[in-house]
Amino acid sequence: MKENVNNSTAVAQDAQAARGFYKLNWLQRIGFGSGDLAQNLIYQTICMYLLFFYTDIYGLDAGAAATMFLVVRLVDVLWDPIVGTYVDKHNPRLGKYRAYLVFAGLPLTAFAILCFWDGFSGSLLYAYVTYVGMSMCYTFVNVPYGALNSSLTRDTNEITILTSVRMFMANVGGLAVSAGVPILVAVMAAQKLPLQMALFMGLGSLPSFIFMPMVPAIKRKIGKKNMFYVFLTIAIIGMAALYVISKFFDMKTNMTAVYIAQFIKSTGVIVATGYMWALVPEVISFAEYKTGRRISGIVNALTGIFFKAGMALGGVVPGIVLAMTGYHVTAQANTLPKDPSAWFYAMLIYALVGCVLLLFCFTQTKERVVMDQKETANVKVSDLWKEFLRNRPLRVLALFFITAFAMMSVGNAAGAYFMNDLELQSPEAQEGIRWLVCVIPAMLLVLAMFIISKYELTDEKVDAINEEIERRHLEEE
Repeated sequence: MKENVNNSTAVAQDAQAARGFYKLNWLQRIGFGSGDLAQNLIYQTICMYLLFFYTDIYGLDAGAAATMFLVVRLVDVLWDPIVGTYVDKHNPRLGKYRAYLVFAGLPLTAFAILCFWDGFSGSLLYAYVTYVGMSMCYTFVNVPYGALNSSLTRDTNEITILTSVRMFMANVGGLAVSAGVPILVAVMAAQKLPLQMALFMGLGSLPSFIFMPMVPAIKRKIGKKNMFYVFLTIAIIGMAALYVISKFFDMKTNMTAVYIAQFIKSTGVIVATGYMWALVPEVISFAEYKTGRRISGIVNALTGIFFKAGMALGGVVPGIVLAMTGYHVTAQANTLPKDPSAWFYAMLIYALVGCVLLLFCFTQTKERVVMDQKETANVKVSDLWKEFLRNRPLRVLALFFITAFAMMSVGNAAGAYFMNDLELQSPEAQEGIRWLVCVIPAMLLVLAMFIISKYELTDEKVDAINEEIERRHLEEE
């Protein structure tokens, strides 16, 4: 009797797998998540420390750096649709999506390292070439990687687990960058370790190890939207506390309070922005339900545009605020090291480790839910904009991505300045930095709460959509 039950279960599981409802083992889940870990080791180093490197070490004016960040993001607006369409139209021998982890991962590694090379110190042209090259290669890794999520399985519970693992490992990378880069650079420069800065920046990622594994249970308990509301509010409370402590109290004698406020802020940001990636496969399924085509690459190219648009806003704002408020470079012994070689070798180490992890992700992933050859042949760049216009959940997600990534980009870029001898700046520059770390991100989070309230794909609706898609496939067979 027991054998019959086991056989029936096995048959049911095989039938589900044949329809795209695959269950993955933990090595495959971790392998997929290693791709996000890799990208964070590389790209988060760029996001958190490149502006500081440009202004305080490389010698660029803050305004010129801000303009460059904006120009590069505008290039991405043209580049991302091309990449998304190309990815959906082609089927490389090494895998429809995972192949680019190799093909684009290697040049991404090289350009990221070159961004922190001081060989042409002060050259705006060199900064443009290396930063544009890095960003274009990153798109060719990030867009296909994003499409991998929805191509591995249709199972919504499995996608939730994948997203939790992915975000957990992404935050491992975030912690390694935020806390590790200041320490590694100081070691390379043979300088006193900036432990307070490392701890403050590291607390930006630390809550992920506590709360991201709890996301599936929290979502089941309070629902998807309520989870966003709760954690976005927690983030705003932490930002308000940081502002009050830094403005009305001596930070150096109240560092424990600063750390607690940073932990509270980061807890809210990590859960809310981490789970938003689980909404992308839902939007892809909604598109397939409406059109019959699973254009994962195009949808991920759109989400790429959205988060690049947010990064554009977040990248240009810090430079403009710093320039307007009179920020100046300090040369105190307890600040981040100014040795160019130390920064170069730190980026070299992080980029090479990231490259190895991209290759590991390649070995552990396999696309199972993708378009057939006939559908692939009909993919056009114009599909991207058509999908945007007819897919209302995608439009809502677009606005949420733009807002959330603008918030993260502003806060991440300003964190190094917040802990880099803030008291030595003019009162105007100090206030500008506080606005970058606390006020502007909090305003963006209020907007994000309003946006996510308009998202209409409940878990029940997504399950019904996937069941309808499954029914159609069975009829076609």
